[in-house]
Amino acid sequence: MASEATVLSVDGPHGTRDVRISSPSRVLWPDLGITKLDLAKYLVEVGEAFVAANGDRPLALQRFKDGIDGEQFFSKNPPKGAPDYIRSVPVIYPSARSHPQLVIDEPAAAVWAAQMNTIVFHPWPSRAENSDNPDQLRIDLDPQPGTDFDDAVPAAIELRKVLEEAGLNAFIKTSGNRGLHVFAPIEPVREFLDVRHAVIAAARELERRMPDAVTTAWWKEERGEKVFVDFNQANRDRTIAGAYSPRALAHAPVSCPIGWDELESADPKNFTVLTVPERLKTVGDPWASFHEKPGTIDKLLDWWQRDLDSGLGELPFPPDYPKMPGEPSRVQPSRAKKDK
Repeated sequence: MASEATVLSVDGPHGTRDVRISSPSRVLWPDLGITKLDLAKYLVEVGEAFVAANGDRPLALQRFKDGIDGEQFFSKNPPKGAPDYIRSVPVIYPSARSHPQLVIDEPAAAVWAAQMNTIVFHPWPSRAENSDNPDQLRIDLDPQPGTDFDDAVPAAIELRKVLEEAGLNAFIKTSGNRGLHVFAPIEPVREFLDVRHAVIAAARELERRMPDAVTTAWWKEERGEKVFVDFNQANRDRTIAGAYSPRALAHAPVSCPIGWDELESADPKNFTVLTVPERLKTVGDPWASFHEKPGTIDKLLDWWQRDLDSGLGELPFPPDYPKMPGEPSRVQPSRAKKDK
């Protein structure tokens, strides 16, 4: 019915806010019958941990008007009619243009985003008031065809050692699909290009230690059956699903923080919109101490320079980026050979 609606009372740092949910019975995940109201209630239950991980950051909303099987689009700036507790900050995109980007500061804002048919939340690795300087180093371990989550696990364990050697304290979460996301808190004193180079340095070091299992090859035809370390997720305006964000997959998974002691026995399919609220109540938030001891990327940048000196250079940027200094050709190798 067009008039169908309900109101959720959402507690937060500024008291209780009432958030109206229209079409609450709209099914978002058909296989499980999970509705828009179910999603809103999920965000209420995980609200504190969700905001701790994703709040005070430029954020993109991945919205699905008719559920996960329908059309989708991204919202970056607050739409007209947004409540007054939804704010935005100006950010600079790779094109050098500036644009306001949405920021979520409290659980009610996340619930409002669900009202706007948001399923996946994509936070920047930098804070709203210092968007040019990331305070998170993020590394996406992406299993390629022929590999799976179980192949990403040993790569993540070794990557943790690499980051520890570089003076960084690593945290981990499931991607919500087959991969893993390794994060490290860093002091927000370096710009995106420096952080990208730090990620590449860590990725190359991991590849040296696990050459048969890990690759930094940008072109898919060169990766083989390995875990790809996606260094391009470290670029400005490149985001991955935030901690506790649902994913638009049939079993309603969540990109879920886990403890390192859980990793080897973890099954990412067990972390869903239906199960994570209870997990938070019983296990707690493995990322609760995330920002207590930020490190620096100085050591990783030393490794980057070492690799430059030995002949390893810049790696390709995403295709929609302007041509960057020192960047190799963006033509895939097989096509380059045909053109000769």
